[in-house]
Amino acid sequence: MTASSDIVPDSERRGFIGALPAPLRPYASLMRLDRPIGTWLLYWPCAWSLALAGVSGHWELFLLLALGAFAMRSAGCVYNDIVDRDLDKSVERTRLRPLASGRATQRSAWLLIGLLCLVGLAVLLQLKWVAAIVALVSIAPVAAYPFMKRITWWPQAWLGIVFSWGALVGWPAVTGTLARESFLLWFGSIAWVVGYDTLYAIQDKEDDALVGVKSSARKLGERARFGIGIFYLIAVLFWAGAIWTVRPDWVALLTLVPATVHLGWQVARTDPHDGDLALLLFRSNRTCGLLIFVAMLVVGLSAR
Repeated sequence: MTASSDIVPDSERRGFIGALPAPLRPYASLMRLDRPIGTWLLYWPCAWSLALAGVSGHWELFLLLALGAFAMRSAGCVYNDIVDRDLDKSVERTRLRPLASGRATQRSAWLLIGLLCLVGLAVLLQLKWVAAIVALVSIAPVAAYPFMKRITWWPQAWLGIVFSWGALVGWPAVTGTLARESFLLWFGSIAWVVGYDTLYAIQDKEDDALVGVKSSARKLGERARFGIGIFYLIAVLFWAGAIWTVRPDWVALLTLVPATVHLGWQVARTDPHDGDLALLLFRSNRTCGLLIFVAMLVVGLSAR
């Protein structure tokens, strides 16, 4: 029999998770507390939408939606591991996840989801009713996402729909109504997610092929750099459209230059055969999200 210490991943022996009491560590791993990049990527579209809507006077919304992003990203990770528990056993990178390795039970995982959803509900009750309803509608695509990689070569597109939903929540949280600016931000973010999650999928191409999991990285193959570049270009065009709608001024579009340069740097460095580099570039999108946020904040505040 394998000793329990032999099936504990390194991430649970160091850092924040390593400092927790041993019984809590598998649940912290289920929530990916050692990988906050996912929370950042879920949060940025919320923050962009708040900023472009001219959030002045409602700064607490940034903290509320950050808490909501943390809770729902964590719940989504736990749910994903429940659905993928058998598949994860066959993939080298995921075989030590708590459910796949048997260090956590499905019952406890569902309980954790319930607790995290209560946090999300507490945030929801603080929002204007239009924003709250839009946020609730996101439950359906979130629930469907883990199954997409078994159905389509483009599960990254579905992830884009899910991870970009905050762009549809932020604007009505400020204004009380949905507007085309929200949808332009949303479509741009979807393209951005497809690009950066294709980078992420490069590291799993071999394991995905072995277990029959589909991904945009496998579909694009040697054309991954070109494909990522196209999706990033589409993203910038939609973001530019959102800015133009709020402030039709060519000078306002210059705020997107830093983020555009950053995305171009990612594309220039992409190697479809280097998973470690792809992971590094994927993580750099936390910085890209910040650059886009600054652009939206400058435009949103100057237009009002």
